[in-house]
Amino acid sequence: MKTILNIIWLLLSGLWLCLGYFAAGLVLCITIIGIPFGIAAFRIGVYALWPFGYTTVERRDAGAPSLVGNVLWLILAGWWLALAHIATGVVLCLTIIGIPFGIANFKLIPVSLVPLGRDIVPTDRPFASKAW
Repeated sequence: MKTILNIIWLLLSGLWLCLGYFAAGLVLCITIIGIPFGIAAFRIGVYALWPFGYTTVERRDAGAPSLVGNVLWLILAGWWLALAHIATGVVLCLTIIGIPFGIANFKLIPVSLVPLGRDIVPTDRPFASKAW
């Protein structure tokens, strides 16, 4: 079932979300300071491409640099991304067929708000250290 949902998601919105996050990641990687944010954007882009069957977990080894980076991300980009995911999720949830896709958009909100210090793992292994 998750494969069917992922294919429909990919065709309806996943590809566009992924391309948007990848474009942002490329722009962020232009400067040395932006590289960690660019890598986070690439990671979110892959997650946005194929979200069903995956979840995010906090990394226990993430320290103060992740906290500072997340504060900067939240101020500069995170809340815009979260508002976009909320609006898209609400619109998708207006139809019965769109409810799983709306929930997938809501699932992307925490990682779009604070991406640093999080790992994306399969839902059958939520406590695994790395997914890819």
